[in-house]
Amino acid sequence: MNILTIKKLKRIVIIGAGFAGLQVAKKLRRDKFQVVLIDKNNYHTFQPLLYQVATAGLEPDSIAHSIRNIVKKKKNFFFRLASVHYINTNKKEIITNIGNLSYDYLIVATGSVTNYFGNKNIESHALPMKSIPEALNLRSLILQNFEQAILTKDTQKKKKLMTFVIVGGGPTGVELAGALAEMKNYVLPHDYPNLDIQNMEIHLLQASTRLLDGMSEQSAKQAYKNLENLGVIIWLNCLVKDYNGDVVFIKENKKIQTENVIWTAGVKGAIIKGFLKEDIEGNRILVNQYLQTIRYKHIFAIGDVALMKINRYYPNGHPMTAQPAIQQGNYLANKFNINCFFDNNQAIKPFIYKNSGSMATIGRNKAVCDFSFFKLKGFLAWIIWMFVHLVSLVGFRNRVIALMNWIIQYFQYNKSVRLIIRPFHKKKKVI
Repeated sequence: MNILTIKKLKRIVIIGAGFAGLQVAKKLRRDKFQVVLIDKNNYHTFQPLLYQVATAGLEPDSIAHSIRNIVKKKKNFFFRLASVHYINTNKKEIITNIGNLSYDYLIVATGSVTNYFGNKNIESHALPMKSIPEALNLRSLILQNFEQAILTKDTQKKKKLMTFVIVGGGPTGVELAGALAEMKNYVLPHDYPNLDIQNMEIHLLQASTRLLDGMSEQSAKQAYKNLENLGVIIWLNCLVKDYNGDVVFIKENKKIQTENVIWTAGVKGAIIKGFLKEDIEGNRILVNQYLQTIRYKHIFAIGDVALMKINRYYPNGHPMTAQPAIQQGNYLANKFNINCFFDNNQAIKPFIYKNSGSMATIGRNKAVCDFSFFKLKGFLAWIIWMFVHLVSLVGFRNRVIALMNWIIQYFQYNKSVRLIIRPFHKKKKVI
């Protein structure tokens, strides 16, 4: 991979530049370590706002930031654009598409991928939303379908083109449903005056008995009420059985005809080959209280891909969200900087996750926030949601662009980036 070895420095290789990996990469001491960050993209994505890219609220460059720009002018730091295929734990070496690289310490921060729970039909026909390219695919599909709906005279075809089914009632599904509903109510009638936009249907399907499982009952009820008022059709206790590209098959032999199924129903860890089956549970790498893998002393896993089961408050692992990933990244960087992990006799405190709260927005002036001692809803919650997401964006330019877009949309209800830059072509159905 053409990276010079510096004998006096330990080499730390980080796989993944998401929330967790980026925190470690930025904060490791360069006088102690040579740091190599590897990612398949040359940018960091702020995933909580992907739904706004998909619904034409923001351009991709508002939520993406160049990795090289984030870590520029840092000595003993190397970034490589590559895909890691295998970890050779015996040789302490990773195998990538651009060559092999040895490590002293390895940090796996590969994040998560969409979980279809083994249903190949859904995987083939539904649209995920875990990356910028996938969000752009969804944006193009939405706009292309309305353009096609204007042209078709087939009533049934028109109905399927204008029906959207979102599977998964977590924060992503709720926020996406709210954004689509606002497009239906305030934007699309002006763009497509020749279409009866009121025929557009937005269905939100949730397998459990309520929305926002990870939040309070109060917030779940408020989100349900807000979405219902926006015209979203909500299905609770509704397990999707199959989707063939035309029809969603759900409980009690009910079905919804649609060409638009958006899958936000779950994620699983992005595992790299090289670990034993005993090291993995539920598609996540088992780690101890120090975020070390249970078998290999010099390999650590953080973020969505890591599963720490020994915490009594989180017996099934920490939530696969940004906050645990950021905190784990900070913890690992700090412990490496101070203790150099087990290379000396200093006592090491275990990782403890501090839940700073959770939130979701349903639309303009509508959001819910759960904090330790209080809960908020409505306009104030929406302002807090905007502030938290704004300051969490990487880069001053991204914050300014996002803020300007939100201000304009607040006063004009105008999602100005409704452009089909890259047409999306769905896979042909196999009969």
